Amino acid sequence: MSEFTDFEKKKLLKHFSNTDKSVFAIITPQQVDRGALMSRYSRTDKSMRKIFLDEFLKNKNRGEEFYTRVLLEYGDDSVAELGGGQIAIEGLSNIAVKKIEDRRIGLSYLEKSSRYVSWDKKVNGKYKFHHETDIMKSRYADDYLDACNLDFDVYTKNIQPMLKLIRENDSIGNYKFKDQNGKEKKFDQLTDGNNIKSAQRIYNAATKAKALDALRSLLPASTLTNVGVTGNGRAFEYLLSIMFGSDLSEEKKLALQIKNELDTTIKSFVRRSNDKYGKMLQKYLNAIKKNSAKISKLYATGNTNKGSFVKLVSYEKESNAINNIITALIYEQSPSIEFAQIRNSVKKIPRAQKIKIINDFSNIRKNRRHRPPRAFELADYTFDLLTNYGMFRDFHRHRALTLERQLLTTDHGYHIPNEITQLGIQKEFFECMENTKGVFQNIRKKLPEQAQYVVNFAYNYPYFMKLNLREATHLLELRTIPQGHIDYRKIAQKMYKLIEQKHPVLSKILKYVDMNQYELERFESEKRTEEKREKV
Repeated sequence: MSEFTDFEKKKLLKHFSNTDKSVFAIITPQQVDRGALMSRYSRTDKSMRKIFLDEFLKNKNRGEEFYTRVLLEYGDDSVAELGGGQIAIEGLSNIAVKKIEDRRIGLSYLEKSSRYVSWDKKVNGKYKFHHETDIMKSRYADDYLDACNLDFDVYTKNIQPMLKLIRENDSIGNYKFKDQNGKEKKFDQLTDGNNIKSAQRIYNAATKAKALDALRSLLPASTLTNVGVTGNGRAFEYLLSIMFGSDLSEEKKLALQIKNELDTTIKSFVRRSNDKYGKMLQKYLNAIKKNSAKISKLYATGNTNKGSFVKLVSYEKESNAINNIITALIYEQSPSIEFAQIRNSVKKIPRAQKIKIINDFSNIRKNRRHRPPRAFELADYTFDLLTNYGMFRDFHRHRALTLERQLLTTDHGYHIPNEITQLGIQKEFFECMENTKGVFQNIRKKLPEQAQYVVNFAYNYPYFMKLNLREATHLLELRTIPQGHIDYRKIAQKMYKLIEQKHPVLSKILKYVDMNQYELERFESEKRTEEKREKV
């Protein structure tokens, strides 16, 4: 006999995917009700659908009232994770988008690519870069605009010449494509019209990506981008509190705009972001910033480095790391034996056998998506990095690690892509960089954070990363794939070599790091994309 009457079933089907199965989707339109239902669910022996009939159906504000009570009166933050939202943010700077993407837990992002999309188009006669409010009110406004416009001018006028150069240096005739029978053939050996068009699409996409990759170094951090964000209410609330407390007017404005939009779907989850509780959090975060600045003035000594580097500055002795990892590998399958006892036994295992154990787990992996087990999280590495800002943007997408960064400046010099030299536009490139440097130095005297907006992607940027071996496996295998940008491929390869030098046994788990170099990085990836397109 069914738990519900026919009348109740009819009502429930507007809010749940089914009325008679033990697994069902919650489809009630309001996010706040979904979260409230799940929260209420944990404190009663009633079924969720019965809770909905008894408590929610008759009171349209039940979900809102529940969260007002739980979040504001009781402060149970965890329940705010039970509701989520999706927002799109368009026309924000590369400074602001990095602030948003700094949040590691509870939010997922998808940002406009500088590899597939060009920034040469104008809107109402203006290039798409942020006109920072404080700068525009200052005596630096004209210099700022001139610097950004110069960058975009040089970028725009060289897209086609750069594309022509790349295609001349590495013609379509150097590559093989599949014919109608699935056989790989040189381009001039293709006879079928569809195969020829397909080959041209692949080659054109790959060469365009390479051209834009080379020229992106000219773009300033003020360049406008778009980002989609998906996340839970708790994560959004924390993000908003941070942005409301920012010293940058753009980020404060974005915080208000984001909150206004989230209020339409998950208002209860984000209401504390700028109320008295949110302001207390903002005050706390600013106190951390001020205290850090205070001790920095006392103890941050040394020389400012130029150029780029990768340094492994902290790691554990490999024998200790191996013992911990093998202990963790054994632990889950051990019959009620504590970690310390297992580790004492592991210490006595001959080194050759330990190496075999690590190698066996490496051999189990058949592709890079087969992630090592969590036991490999027990080895940590801290890298000190100085790379161009464009490259940093790619590494910044990895969130299962600790990453701290400094303000973007012109202090560390800049990186000149080889293609810029080959095209013969070093003089224009140099003019952009030196002009940026002069404008930046003037603005930073009064507006140090705002000055970041004028700095080009080519300028070197300092940050450090602490990550475990499991995450290092994911990051370094992913960032060395053939279609990756040449800048981050080289950095990832150097990071791997440093791990290999210090941990020659454990580094065997990173079996899909690609140490090769490629001329047209996107070619094989575009081929696979085209093959998938043809199957649809």
